[in-house]
Amino acid sequence: MDVVGMLEAASLLVPEGVATENDITVSDVWHYLAHDEWEVALDLLEELADEWTAPPGFWEALGRAAEMTGLERSREWCWWREAETRLGLIRAELVLRLAGETFRRTPIPGAGVLRPMWDIGNRREDGASDLAIARVWVEFAPGLAPGARAPVRLLPLTPTRWRHLAPGDRITLYETAVAGGTATILEVRPPEVGGTSREVRGAVPPS
Repeated sequence: MDVVGMLEAASLLVPEGVATENDITVSDVWHYLAHDEWEVALDLLEELADEWTAPPGFWEALGRAAEMTGLERSREWCWWREAETRLGLIRAELVLRLAGETFRRTPIPGAGVLRPMWDIGNRREDGASDLAIARVWVEFAPGLAPGARAPVRLLPLTPTRWRHLAPGDRITLYETAVAGGTATILEVRPPEVGGTSREVRGAVPPS
């Protein structure tokens, strides 16, 4: 199936009446598809997905369309969202420590590349922290600089270990033995479909 076919297939999954706060509907998507404005149509479908619970097939189609058109970040975003339907959603406000307080001197990459450890409150039998792994996606930005804050999405390696978290909980990021930042949980949602241990597909290999 070609790019247009993929986007048309995704468009057909959008329920009638779904619209963004700017009154964008699937009719606008079809308009841009008719004029071969594939990238605009893809962007609008991503926006519409925030207004309803999109199934994995929707994100799969968008991810393949983005891959065909060479839109790397959009491809990774679609595959990330597809993974969230299976593994659940965790959003948080992350604040990194200042440069000089930890080893990091450069921004953390925003598109799900970083896979740090987190202290999420789990403890071993001896009382020590039982750290967990989760990838980080920085929302609305290509990265997050030391000392800065931003909303992020987290995709755990083992989602069941994160099920106890709730909005307001604080967790700590570790890239080394020294804490690199803290995050306050903003939103937690269970998987929308049967979850598996498989993580984000694409350029970053699953772990």
